[in-house]
Amino acid sequence: MNKHPDPMFPRFAAYGFLKNLRFFEPFLILIFRSAGLSFFQIGLLYSIRDLINNVTEIPTGVMADAFGRRRAMVLAFSVYILSFVIFYSFTDFYFYALGMVFFGLGEAFRSGTHKALILEHLKQTGRLNQKVSYYGRTRGFSQLGSAFNSLIAAGLVFFTGDYRAMFLATILPYVLDLINLATYPKELDGELAQLDHGVIWRQTAVTFRDFFGIFTDRDAMRTILNSASFTALFKITKDYLQPIVEGFALSLPLLLWLDDVQRGGLVVGGVYFFIYLMTSYASRSADRISHRFSGLAAAINWTFLLGAGFLFVAGLATWRSLALLAILVFLGFYVLQNLRKPMSVAFISDQISQRVMASGLSVEAQFTTILVAIFAPALGALADWLGVGLALAILGVVALAFFGLVRVSPPSPSSNKMAR
Repeated sequence: MNKHPDPMFPRFAAYGFLKNLRFFEPFLILIFRSAGLSFFQIGLLYSIRDLINNVTEIPTGVMADAFGRRRAMVLAFSVYILSFVIFYSFTDFYFYALGMVFFGLGEAFRSGTHKALILEHLKQTGRLNQKVSYYGRTRGFSQLGSAFNSLIAAGLVFFTGDYRAMFLATILPYVLDLINLATYPKELDGELAQLDHGVIWRQTAVTFRDFFGIFTDRDAMRTILNSASFTALFKITKDYLQPIVEGFALSLPLLLWLDDVQRGGLVVGGVYFFIYLMTSYASRSADRISHRFSGLAAAINWTFLLGAGFLFVAGLATWRSLALLAILVFLGFYVLQNLRKPMSVAFISDQISQRVMASGLSVEAQFTTILVAIFAPALGALADWLGVGLALAILGVVALAFFGLVRVSPPSPSSNKMAR
């Protein structure tokens, strides 16, 4: 093991911590609702964000390899900041859509690029054998940033009394992170690739080929659909916790000398701080908990059913104005997602040969995006029509009804896909 001090680790850790200081995240739906947007319009914004991220992921990856990963990261944070300025400056749906386009571009430029920078550093310093623990330690600082994000955001709302000011406040940690990234050593770019204009199209064609090729393997298809559908279910519903918590906060006979935004902000921030502490613990406990089931397939299936059940109960509780019950069940849903994710990745690796593992995970991400793009606006329309509670309950029932299509089976001992 390399015993020499590592001057880059604090900078990598600072990147993860600052990146997760997105003060607006615990209040995103509340911000959009206060601007007069319907739940359907909010669902469309989520679709725009994910589609832009997905469509531009390949060309932005090629550009990062050709022009330098550091430049790609600086560009990512520059367009993030531009999106924050748009979100703060305007309250119109079409400007918000433009903001989501820039935010999605930022995600595409950032996705995977920083991990490549860390890997290059480990290779150059002879620390490749430490990559698992190294990534784990840097991720720990990211999770710490998420926990502190909720507390800082709650304090900011308390002192400003304005949810939308969170976009303006987020610019500061992102400018600091941009400076941090811009001053990374130049050698971390590695060997720059030649930008061949045909590369993007060829890579896109390969992605589509792999996407449709997965359909020929029924077991792999079920596994990917199981993971993608649950992830999509979580992504399109998780922020609906925000209006539930705000409503609960305003119903409490506490802090009555504060205005509604301040009271709601304190409670929302506190709830999300607790959630991130729990989800951090859940991620670390995934392996231990999976062993309590008869096998990984059983763990995947039971957690899918439990998640759909949680969503149904949270919806009914919201509909019947049992806000505290809904919040507790949503907490279980958050924890479950963080338990499932490591299990799902491990199970996909059992179902798909190592040769096409990257393609399999890419297809899983593609399916997640497609499902979010379809169901986020649909859930929003249901929430506008029937209310948030019934909309969530209906989606839970739909997920339960489709379980038969995504139920996974243990890998056959004779398949030996890992060796292919």
